[in-house]
Amino acid sequence: MFCYQCQEAAKGTGCTIRGVCGKAPETSDLQDRLVAVLKDLAAAARQAEFKGADLAAEGLFVAKGLFATITNANFDDARFQALIAEAQDRTARLAALYNLKTTIGPVGVLSTENPDVRSLRELLIYGLKGVAAYAEHAAMLGKEDKTVYSFFMEALAATNDELTADQLVALILKAGNVAVTTMALLDAANTGAYGHPEITKVDIGVGTRPGILVSGHDLKDFEELLIQSEGQGIDIYTHSEMLPANYYPAFKKFTHFHGNYGSSWWHQAEEFEAFHGPILMTTNCIVPPRDSYKAKMYTTGMAGYPGCPHIADRTNGGKKDYAELIAVAKKSQPPKELETGSIVGGFAHHQVFALADKVVAAIKSGAIKKFVVMAGCDGRHKERSYFTDVAQSLPPTSVILTAGCAKYRYNKLNLGDIGGIPRVLDAGQCNDSYSLAVIALKLKEIFGAADVNDLPIAFDIAWYEQKAVAVLLALLALGFKNIRLGPTLPAFLSPNVTDVLVKNFGIMGTTTVEADVARIMA
Repeated sequence: MFCYQCQEAAKGTGCTIRGVCGKAPETSDLQDRLVAVLKDLAAAARQAEFKGADLAAEGLFVAKGLFATITNANFDDARFQALIAEAQDRTARLAALYNLKTTIGPVGVLSTENPDVRSLRELLIYGLKGVAAYAEHAAMLGKEDKTVYSFFMEALAATNDELTADQLVALILKAGNVAVTTMALLDAANTGAYGHPEITKVDIGVGTRPGILVSGHDLKDFEELLIQSEGQGIDIYTHSEMLPANYYPAFKKFTHFHGNYGSSWWHQAEEFEAFHGPILMTTNCIVPPRDSYKAKMYTTGMAGYPGCPHIADRTNGGKKDYAELIAVAKKSQPPKELETGSIVGGFAHHQVFALADKVVAAIKSGAIKKFVVMAGCDGRHKERSYFTDVAQSLPPTSVILTAGCAKYRYNKLNLGDIGGIPRVLDAGQCNDSYSLAVIALKLKEIFGAADVNDLPIAFDIAWYEQKAVAVLLALLALGFKNIRLGPTLPAFLSPNVTDVLVKNFGIMGTTTVEADVARIMA
């Protein structure tokens, strides 16, 4: 195997024996095979599209297939074999209907020999995987954009073509624009269904009743579970990236929605074991489960793990059935208390705009001198303590804007406020990094700045997997530069590609806390 799509790539170069994430080489091979047949399907779909075909169904399937290959999403070989077979069937149908010639291209990352072309192709593919995850979430809430699906076909098919570096860079920048479109689509889907996130104090303690712990990102899954578990004598808790569900008005009416339990994804082995009740994994961020709770860890959607029960997809516009999960919860012990107190979040763009007068006044008075965007992912590397140390070292005239599970490095610290404005403003999940960009663009408008990079905003981003790549490309597409990325630069960036990103966009790696804080506040 060879995989270097995430920040934990072994030795900073790539996993070759077994994934640090726990992915077996056989599973890695199947994921490579799936990407290859999705490229073949994309090429066929692109030809069919030129002949007038409506490819919405193919587009959503490609999104789901790419989503399944994201780091820590699915470890189930049988699921990948089924996806490969379906992709080949869809390609064959298109070929027969539109008289097309199709062929499966090279399989695996190392099939591209030129390291710079390989780097650009994989950067594009990993960006597409992140966009695909957000497109799938939006589709589950009834929001789709055919232009997004069309770009999946264009870009995937292009990775088998002999494009120049300049042509690949152009596609990568286009992927950034499509990422913006997709995150805006998902934002509209989430807020249209559940209301705009609002400032919320979230309980991080436990109750006396048994519960179900929900992790991942899918709000539709969360809603259906809340409805089906109401009045059943159990409580529902969020975990990791599901924390922002607490901020949506529509979910607050459920009295058995207790609060958040635990922290970011990589602590889940200890936290899932301590929870005692069943766990619902709605998307990626799965750590190979311990035997002590494996039978109680349910997956759904594109998530999967061999030996874990799986909740089937919706059929014919119906709902998923969580009866088994609820029954297991009723027989479980209440969660073990890990901590007490509360954390505050809900600072997506709509809520921050409501505070605009106060924020602008604080900037003009000098009470706020710098906004520091510290969105992104958390992870296991010891070097990630850097982000906690940066948060603690930033002066009291700075405000941290965050989204994604990187927030767990500092969202429980007592960093105070500035005139009633908390110094950590949590916009939500990783996809809600879109909110942070919208806030920045609004500040540009308010202050009449010629360029977003003239604003008192610095970027210190933690990355881990491919959705963070999509967010990075979105920020570049919106014109943001001088983004600091850590704790390491991606292994899939060749030296020459890294040089291009540094020269054209000011991308840089993290260094020491002292040096970076000084540069941030300069």
